[in-house]
Amino acid sequence: MPYEVIIDKNVEAAMRDGTILRADVFRPLSDGSFPVLISRTPYDKTRPIYKRVAKFMATQGYICVLQDIRGRYCSDGTFHLARNGRETTTDAEDGYDSVEWAAGLAGSDGKVCIWGHSYSSWSSWMAAPTKPPHLISLFGSGMAARILDNTRGILETGRRLHWMYQQAADARLREGDLSGPANRDEADALWYDVERFKWIWFLPLDEIPDHAFASLTPQLKDYMRIQDRETWGFDEIHPEVDVPTCSVTGWYDRIIGAIEQYEGMEENGPEHLRGKHRLIVGPWGHGMGVLTRNQGVLDFGSEAEALYEELLLEWCDLTLKGLEPTAKAPVRVFIMGENRWHDEHEWPPKRAVLTDYFLHSDGSANTSSGDGGLSMNAPDAEPVDKYTYDPRDPVMSLMSKDVQMEPHWQSPNNNRQDVLVYQTPILEQDLQVTGPVRLVIWVGSDAPDTDFTAKLIDVHPDGSAVNVTYGIIRCRYRDGYDTSAPPLNPDEVYELSIALNPTGILFQKGHRIRLDVSSSDFPNFDRNHNTGADYWVDAELRTARQIVYHDAIRPSRLILSVIPR
Repeated sequence: MPYEVIIDKNVEAAMRDGTILRADVFRPLSDGSFPVLISRTPYDKTRPIYKRVAKFMATQGYICVLQDIRGRYCSDGTFHLARNGRETTTDAEDGYDSVEWAAGLAGSDGKVCIWGHSYSSWSSWMAAPTKPPHLISLFGSGMAARILDNTRGILETGRRLHWMYQQAADARLREGDLSGPANRDEADALWYDVERFKWIWFLPLDEIPDHAFASLTPQLKDYMRIQDRETWGFDEIHPEVDVPTCSVTGWYDRIIGAIEQYEGMEENGPEHLRGKHRLIVGPWGHGMGVLTRNQGVLDFGSEAEALYEELLLEWCDLTLKGLEPTAKAPVRVFIMGENRWHDEHEWPPKRAVLTDYFLHSDGSANTSSGDGGLSMNAPDAEPVDKYTYDPRDPVMSLMSKDVQMEPHWQSPNNNRQDVLVYQTPILEQDLQVTGPVRLVIWVGSDAPDTDFTAKLIDVHPDGSAVNVTYGIIRCRYRDGYDTSAPPLNPDEVYELSIALNPTGILFQKGHRIRLDVSSSDFPNFDRNHNTGADYWVDAELRTARQIVYHDAIRPSRLILSVIPR
């Protein structure tokens, strides 16, 4: 029978430097002792989704702690952005101290799981390698192992500026600044209905006035300058994480790099824990509280329905209470199109066959009505495809209002001349793709630096098309982020490798597989100005003439992880 729940609000925890952090503690109404869960968040511990999860877990026999991290809401101290580097914050030390403090709460049995979503998952991964003695397990969702595998070294203009705008509200409130919105709801109303996203178009970004993001503006501008640096680097600390971990994400989660946390722990984590980590990938986006069948324009069926707290409960019952797991395999992935869960014993699936789908056309692949094709037949002599990319008129990202990825009909961009479309004939049988996706493409440009984008799309029998996954490359990073590649030469041809986010989908018989190639995906990623200058100080926008090659010498190809069926 579920326990009744009592809540102790703003319980104080002193960090090693004397800073006081405050937490709400949800307790089962009982004289017994219970395992403890702690989540450390910058997003206000009183948000409904946090309270829902905490209350549920307390009814199931757990003490659940929701803590405002340093410098946010009810906690003291100064807030430092996670994206500016692990070494710039005290979240590792605060995480250790908070886990040990939580383990000593009245009614605790001394076993602690640290958990969280997105930034709260980041703070969990920060704490784990410090090895708090009472930490038993970690449950993290929506947090990549490497920031560069998420951003590709490019500012996520829409989401990053909107996010900073939201966080600035609390910063103002703490400082008594009445010059702007004082809470998240006021910030959203101003962003959407009054200012109408104006800051994403501002040039140069480095001259955005300080009042836009309050006291967080300097940290934002610092972040712009280190956009191409790996500031998370959790892959480096996996050997030090000496507890089992569960990673949760979705195929439409823009931070789907949470998969890399599982891969890293299995490959590089302590050997005695290998096989004890878990990975769950649903058809969901980045939202913690919307693990539902309806995502964007698609309905993934009843099996797609899940509750965050039930996933957390299953993990905690296994690691803190020693109960039998519901899932027998370490990896559970939802295959879209088939709309069923599949159990796997490793990621990516070893049985996947990397299959080349070559780009073809007679030189007119522009728009969805063009002559672009995809097939497993290698090209011979074929003319190039050309388009002009104008950053003043970028291809707009088809996303949710708050700039999160979700399934969207692609018709708004179907007729753009700056989008090349390559698609297969109608499929004669089902084709399952599960695992990494990559585009190897041969290109030319008259710009010293520019971008190339790739979008994998499922075309339905009626011609409607919905996005599956995406990728982008900034040409200055074509040789990696640690070296500055020389400017593009307009007389040269370059082979680029574009990593798209992994996916799990059944392209059904009667559908087509489609690939869109362009040079912008805004505001999902910042516009390349085509000048070669540092984007944050550059106010100039130039057009770029782009060429895509697909012939016997330069065989551009989409590489899919095909599962034999």
